[in-house]
Amino acid sequence: MTERERDARGKPLNARPRDGLGRPLARGGSGTPRVPDDVRLPPGAALVEAQKFLDANMPFHAHEVLEGTWKSCPTDERPLWQGLAQLAVGLTHLLRGNRIGAASLLRQGHDRLIGFESDPPHCIDVSGLLAWSEGLLDDLETGTLPVSPGIPMLRATDPRRGVLAPGSGSS
Repeated sequence: MTERERDARGKPLNARPRDGLGRPLARGGSGTPRVPDDVRLPPGAALVEAQKFLDANMPFHAHEVLEGTWKSCPTDERPLWQGLAQLAVGLTHLLRGNRIGAASLLRQGHDRLIGFESDPPHCIDVSGLLAWSEGLLDDLETGTLPVSPGIPMLRATDPRRGVLAPGSGSS
């Protein structure tokens, strides 16, 4: 039996390659590049990187970027970053076909963002994200999911694209 990989402190690691939705692949196989476990980006950079992953249909990777910021942000912003990460991993579950897990995480992420709607930090499009997640939750409840759930836009204004309307990245 192969010994599990561990970091310098003895924490177990999973060095197996992963596919675009974060599912582990066989050892020795090739997968998509992984987000480093210790990634800690400032808010603006995290939003740009996470959006790139969302645009590439890789919400698991977006979740990892957002989670890194959540772990290093000021205490008063933690629910915001945790909610964003939960929306991304909820989308991951949806794309993997796990509707129950998707609904649970989308609801948790949605509910964490509500408190930031009136004064969203970092130009985050909280209203758009709430509308996007509510639409997906309604679709999950009624079983009328679209072929593509769309790509959430994290920012109301994205310097890479100009002004974005909520849901403008959906296909």
